[in-house]
Amino acid sequence: MLKGFKDFLLRGNVVDLAVAVVMGTAFVAVVTAFTDGIITPLLAVFGGTSQLGLGFQLIADKPATFIAIGPIITAAIDFVIIAALLYFILVIPANRAKKLWGAPKETLTDNELLHQIRDLLAEGSAGGKHES
Repeated sequence: MLKGFKDFLLRGNVVDLAVAVVMGTAFVAVVTAFTDGIITPLLAVFGGTSQLGLGFQLIADKPATFIAIGPIITAAIDFVIIAALLYFILVIPANRAKKLWGAPKETLTDNELLHQIRDLLAEGSAGGKHES
């Protein structure tokens, strides 16, 4: 049971997924800091004199009815920046590396290999017979 778990953990896909999650989390932290430090203050410029930021109040006397548009815009900008970074930093280089070095060839089972040998021998013997 532990050997199976060890094999599962050491498979390439699991390791790649773990690396992707860690890198994605790091990108989220960097991009969130960027949007909180730069984008949010820029959006506040358009928010007018409201202390609540960019948005609108449904009922004038109740702050709980404020619909905040700024956080939605900030989250959308976060998403676009993270998607662009992951695409240009991870996906494109990975695709280039795959083209450069090629995808690993799949390994055949013994039976599949024997079937291919049989078929090649059958083709060779059928094409090699000449009547004189």
